[in-house]
Amino acid sequence: QVQLVETGGGLVQPGNSLRLSCAVAASGRPAGVYAVGWFRQAPGKEREFVAAISWNGALKTYGKFVKGRFIISRDSAKNTAYLQVDELKPGDTAIYYCAATPWTGDLQELDSAYPWWGRGTQVTVSS
Repeated sequence: QVQLVETGGGLVQPGNSLRLSCAVAASGRPAGVYAVGWFRQAPGKEREFVAAISWNGALKTYGKFVKGRFIISRDSAKNTAYLQVDELKPGDTAIYYCAATPWTGDLQELDSAYPWWGRGTQVTVSS
């Protein structure tokens, strides 16, 4: 069983930055053997892939809409993954979720590939 808890969301003004955290706790296996993905879901829209990172942080991939404002990282010693978002825009308003999947050698962009999910953290970008 893998448990994930997202933190770091909130109300921010356009142009500011935010760093979201995802604490990963796994029973039976080291948390580091899981790839972690970030997804977001805006009101009235489907959930979309933001970014994913391999178990050792060496591989990263980003969603097609990402244009340099998002950076995914992880600290294996802390079993925590991060999503840095810069130059926030109102269109970034969404619930941000982190998810985990056993590491298979490839990064996954489909949400169906992730069996474990956090409850999400709300990010609202507004002046």
